[in-house]
Amino acid sequence: MPVGDCENAFVDAARKHGVELVRYTRPWLNQRGHFGLPDTASAVAPPLGQIFESLGGIAAEQSVKRTTPLPGDFIHVDTGTLIEVDEKQHFTSFRMRTFDFYPETSSLGFDVREYVSLCKQYAPSADKYRHAKSAVAFGIGGRQRQRAYYDALRDLATPAMGHPPLIRIAAPEGNGKVAFDRNRERILEAVC
Repeated sequence: MPVGDCENAFVDAARKHGVELVRYTRPWLNQRGHFGLPDTASAVAPPLGQIFESLGGIAAEQSVKRTTPLPGDFIHVDTGTLIEVDEKQHFTSFRMRTFDFYPETSSLGFDVREYVSLCKQYAPSADKYRHAKSAVAFGIGGRQRQRAYYDALRDLATPAMGHPPLIRIAAPEGNGKVAFDRNRERILEAVC
């Protein structure tokens, strides 16, 4: 399936149910990660630091990155609810590791147990996706670890910055319409 098809199908399905979503960036979700968070979100910096370290992040490289905002999937503007649609490449062993560091009091818009289960199911193949691709601050083969870190950044920083909990939509099959339909009630409850 071509890049973007899953997200396009998801936003089209949402629109058919009266949910208008647009692409987003937020200045506090930027390339520096936890090093670039404002004081408002300082409470989530320690667990994000632990996640970064556990994934083999290189602090000297991450801390000097630009504060260029990371592109996100969607926001429901009226409620400020951020929504991320996760295809198979998000369900890696690295992503599963990030959940070990989430504070018990984390305000999340998805079920961590479901995500851990999906990581266990898909990691054998997802861990091979672009496994040799480099990423600044994560080195050779670091793209998957970087993705896991930035996913955790979005999860923990979003409510710390006053937004509702970020909603994660699992779409390992790559079908945005199916993913929306499977999560329709949860999405409508969050944005209506």
